[in-house]
Amino acid sequence: MQGLIGKKIGMTSVFDADGKNVPCTVIEVGPCVVTQVKTHDRDGYEAVQVAFDDKKEKNTPKPMLGHFKKANTTPKRELAEFQKDNGEQVNLGDVITVETFTNDRWVDVTGVAKGKGFQGVIKRHGFGGVGDNTHGQHNRLRAPGSIGASSYPSRVLKGMRMAGQTGGNSVKMISLQIMKIIPEHNLMILKGSVPGAKGSYLIIEK
Repeated sequence: MQGLIGKKIGMTSVFDADGKNVPCTVIEVGPCVVTQVKTHDRDGYEAVQVAFDDKKEKNTPKPMLGHFKKANTTPKRELAEFQKDNGEQVNLGDVITVETFTNDRWVDVTGVAKGKGFQGVIKRHGFGGVGDNTHGQHNRLRAPGSIGASSYPSRVLKGMRMAGQTGGNSVKMISLQIMKIIPEHNLMILKGSVPGAKGSYLIIEK
């Protein structure tokens, strides 16, 4: 499998081979159940749909109950599609664990960033603000400054960095190093941080 669904557990730190203390993220990866095998003849493309994390049957729509019943599994919360590895045989109902990443050193992780609401330009875009504010008080310390010219073009150009809604968007981080895999607990430890809050779902790809 080219990827699996995971859940962010939290952050910790481990010592690498050089004795440095490295901040890491702990992710519960799988076990994921194959709920659909898409073929080129029937669906127009080839992919494998997997599901992760149990869900109450009473909270699952009837069409999805039938979908999970075909795979002989309980209802799940998250579904995602991935490409198969070359020559890999995948059948409906197969359970895929974090061990599929045993031979990999790097992964890409996609998640939804924490929502931060309406924020100004300093927090949202990293503006510097007013440099010297020791001579008198004024209320323009965190303002964006000029946002356009007057006579020409007489409007604010599209794409101008201004205050607004921050976070809550999909973020993909590439080439994160796998520090350790603990298969008995379905855990993967990645170097650095990943998008999202604790308990949020992630897509981990080779």
